[in-house]
Amino acid sequence: MSDTGSPPQKPEGGEHLNIKVTDNNNEVYFKIKRTTQLKKLMDAFCERQGKAPTSVRFLFDGQRVNPTDNPETVSSPAFPHPRVRTLSWFHD
Repeated sequence: MSDTGSPPQKPEGGEHLNIKVTDNNNEVYFKIKRTTQLKKLMDAFCERQGKAPTSVRFLFDGQRVNPTDNPETVSSPAFPHPRVRTLSWFHD
C-alpha cells in the first residue's frame, strides 16, 4: 500500500503475455512483457529451431511482424489485448 492507502501501481509494460509461435508442425510458447521488442523472441525461436533469423518471416494476422515491433504495436482490431497472441513463421 502507498501512503495514500491505495495499492501501488505496476509500472507500464510490466504485464506479461504468452506468445505462441506456430508453423505447420510446431508450437513454441514464449512469455514476454508487452513492451519487449519481438527481436528477442524471434532470435530465441530461431536459435531453438536451428534457423537463421534472415531466413525466417514472422506474421500476425497475415501482416509481417518487424523485429522492432512489440506486443503493444502488434494487435488485432477484434482482439486488441489478447492474453495469447499467435505468430506464424515461414522459412524462406
